[in-house]
Amino acid sequence: MSDTPDSQAESKANMFLFWGCFIALITTAFGFITRMFLLDDPEIVGTLGLDPAQVGAYKGIQVWPFALSIIIFSLIIDKVGYKFSMIFAFSCQFIWAVMGVFALSTIDSDPERAKLLIYWGGLVLALGNGTVEAFINPVVATMFDKDKTKWLNILHAGWPGGLVVSGILTIAMSGFDWNIKLATIAIPAIIYFLMLLKVQFPEQERVAAGVSYKDMLSEFGIMGAAVVGFLVTLQLMDFFPDGNKMLFVGIGVAMVVAFGAYTKSLGRPLMFVLILIMMPLATTEIGTDGWISGIMANAVTFDAGWILVYTSFIMMVLRFFAGPIVHQLSALGLLMVSCVLAIGGLWCLSFAEGVAIIFAAATLYALGKTFFWPTMLGIVSEQTPRGGALTLNAISGIGMLAVGTLGFPYIGALQADKEIQAVKPYIASVQESDLLKEKSIYEIIKYQTLDMDKVNELVIDETPADQRDVLKADIDKASAGSGQKALASMAVFPLIMLICYIVIWFYFKSRGGYKPVTLGDEA
Repeated sequence: MSDTPDSQAESKANMFLFWGCFIALITTAFGFITRMFLLDDPEIVGTLGLDPAQVGAYKGIQVWPFALSIIIFSLIIDKVGYKFSMIFAFSCQFIWAVMGVFALSTIDSDPERAKLLIYWGGLVLALGNGTVEAFINPVVATMFDKDKTKWLNILHAGWPGGLVVSGILTIAMSGFDWNIKLATIAIPAIIYFLMLLKVQFPEQERVAAGVSYKDMLSEFGIMGAAVVGFLVTLQLMDFFPDGNKMLFVGIGVAMVVAFGAYTKSLGRPLMFVLILIMMPLATTEIGTDGWISGIMANAVTFDAGWILVYTSFIMMVLRFFAGPIVHQLSALGLLMVSCVLAIGGLWCLSFAEGVAIIFAAATLYALGKTFFWPTMLGIVSEQTPRGGALTLNAISGIGMLAVGTLGFPYIGALQADKEIQAVKPYIASVQESDLLKEKSIYEIIKYQTLDMDKVNELVIDETPADQRDVLKADIDKASAGSGQKALASMAVFPLIMLICYIVIWFYFKSRGGYKPVTLGDEA
């Protein structure tokens, strides 16, 4: 029986809406990669006077506010509407473009102002990017409610697709000023804004099924709120380092208590486990993507940005074919295989040398990270449909909040530690306190950095003149190559995920196997 004209028109309208959402996600990737490449530029970082962990904080601020906006809009999106959310997202992305262009235009004449604009511009960009995900995920899950994992994977091909297009553009524009490179985000932003401005958005499946707002929050529960409260508390401590830490703890506790008083629910245990898994997952994918160009810059003779472009291209292609792959392996089976590949890829990248070996290791890593994010969204949407937009988007929000507050700075701290270890053999007294600076982030991530000025002074004072240049060259080489070794330590994140997925697999096996839950079946 052929489709009716009405169903054909609906299908065509759905696909137009889908591609508008797809381009909106591409826009978030444009903002992400251009700003990451900017903060990997040694000249820019030197002008701003940032150490590796501080660069991590600058990268982190374009990530963790993403979580706040996606969670906040998930709570209110059914009230304010998808279209309002889309307009807000576009506005934030456009404002960042203006801030970034102005900052880079005045960085030489006023680096302190440029520093502030780049830092806070990252927050504005993150709010817009988070709001994009807040509306596109429930829209696509609602339109394709019988095949969520497949279509969410296809939708999220827009992220690596945007990384590829924007990455190639940014690298190709190597002779252009950075303010022009940052302004390219306006191109896809204007396209999706014009596409979605007049479309009719669907009613979210939770709303259509008559599930109450309180029931939606109950799926997330006190346990989920506790994770958000903890991460928000850490970020407040970072924002206000001289503030009263107990006050920030009190704010976090108050958030959890208020949520619990209203919902009177601990939340779905499976949802809580998935929330915990999402934190190392986000660090494995987004955290590594954010650092990979800077980490590998000293291991290659070409622009290290090509590594991110290459891995993103693999992700984009594979996500378009997620349906048959999920059908063959199952969602959990796919995630377990992905973890094994990611562990191998990160470990191989940590020591890879030569173009062929580096790209072979990058291929392994790309195959591993490809399906992490959208398949997790698919599982959450399939297992907690009563949670509506909140559970679907909160899992992304918490992942981004975790990588922004903990993941990015922790990866930077790992690199600082590897630098110390790499330089130790060349300077016997490197353990002396005057060569090391004690630092911390949130009073949780404690790390040390080398004072390279004092290291150079030590070389001059304690080394014969005819050996100084050779020793200094060896130290510089060891320091430059130390960041790559941190990738092996980062393999612990997909290892943790693998263990958790195996446990979940056995849990579902004991209940007859993994089966999606639909609101219609519940009724």
